[in-house]
Amino acid sequence: MTVTPPPGAIFTPTSDRRPVLAWALWDWGSAAFNAVVTTFVFSTYLASELFVDPAVVAAANGDDTDPALVRALAENASVVGVALMVAGIVVALVAPVLGQRSDGTGRRKLWLGVNTALVVLAMAAMVFVEGTPEYLVLGATLIAVGNVFFEFASVNYYAMLTQVSTRENIGRVSGFGWGMGYVGGIVLLLLLLVLFIQSFGNPDAGGLLAVSKEGGLNIRLAVLASAIWFAVFAIPVLLRVPEIPAQRRQVRVGFFRSYVVLWGTLRSLWRDSRQVLLFLVASAVFRDGLAGVFTFGAIIAAQVFGFSSTEVLYFAVAANLVAGVSVMLAGRLDDRFGPKHVILVSLAGLIVLGTVMLVIGTSQVGFWIVGLGLGAFVGPVQSASRSYLARVAPAGREGEIFGLYATTGRAVSFLAPGLFALFVGLTGDTRLGILGIVLILAAGLLLMLPVKTKGAVIS
Repeated sequence: MTVTPPPGAIFTPTSDRRPVLAWALWDWGSAAFNAVVTTFVFSTYLASELFVDPAVVAAANGDDTDPALVRALAENASVVGVALMVAGIVVALVAPVLGQRSDGTGRRKLWLGVNTALVVLAMAAMVFVEGTPEYLVLGATLIAVGNVFFEFASVNYYAMLTQVSTRENIGRVSGFGWGMGYVGGIVLLLLLLVLFIQSFGNPDAGGLLAVSKEGGLNIRLAVLASAIWFAVFAIPVLLRVPEIPAQRRQVRVGFFRSYVVLWGTLRSLWRDSRQVLLFLVASAVFRDGLAGVFTFGAIIAAQVFGFSSTEVLYFAVAANLVAGVSVMLAGRLDDRFGPKHVILVSLAGLIVLGTVMLVIGTSQVGFWIVGLGLGAFVGPVQSASRSYLARVAPAGREGEIFGLYATTGRAVSFLAPGLFALFVGLTGDTRLGILGIVLILAAGLLLMLPVKTKGAVIS
């Protein structure tokens, strides 16, 4: 039986495109965290030789294959993995309750703003992470803190998808948002490259601003600029997208009592909407694999394929361009064929290309080809997953459902960083961390196969 939300809980979207653009600009701005912090710049910075014991670096004497240096770099990558694992546990415990408590209160935008502000503050604090071994833990901690609040913000942001789309165009709107994120990443990365990172005649200074590279100052200022970028582009969604009305009949419960309500929701899904619950489980697994691709891709490029920080950014720009085009095209396929088909085809492509990455040696050309292919499949999986859940979420309960989405994703979020750290720790070879990511993606694909799209409506 479908439960009708109380009067005033349903928001009816219009055909006005301005709220869609305002909503999508948050995705555009979020590239500051996704592309700069977790993928291409700050995470690569933490994985650099700056954070290795100087004695180990000196002993290597420029030999990037020196066993001691390779193992030290791998251990630093593992530190980042562990920090993200802890962040995932926090999100898994808290996200669904926060989403549930934002539903029907008329404060969805408020909590989006609060959590976005906390992400921006964590990014701004990264300016204090000097390039010395003593600051590695601080850097990893700030990435973890940023991830926690970014996930909390995403719960409210995803829930707002139904406020700016209709059942007929939800796939395209979701794809447009993801595409805006990738294009925003291109623009931001190019700006950072030109202003802070690329050396123009002086190897000790970065960018046209000639910022000193000592202690990673140019990278730290690039991240600070990215924090400002995110803050600016998060403003439109808070001003132009109408808030959902508060539910007059909503019964408020205490924070810990909210977990009882959550348990009731899970039991209801198992009893009446099992396909949705199966999707949440499957997406939890494959989305963790996607997180591994983002988090460790740049680290692998730097440590295995010998990319410099500048070369990583060149690759990032190209990868975001490919991803932005593919996700917008996939949005149309989503509306036509359904999100499940988009997810399955994209996961299969990721698994094949991830496996190829294991056997292409250290060829940078090979990494470019395979890496760009991976970029073409990552975005469609994310966008189609978001549109699938938005299609089945009851009006007025989107926050609760996307809170569950975040929780199920984070409930197994230890898998990618954990398996990556395990394979790297056992072998001392960063490349073999890819194997753990591929295994997770394959498990997610298998779990997604039996999920049905027809009749998958939450009761």
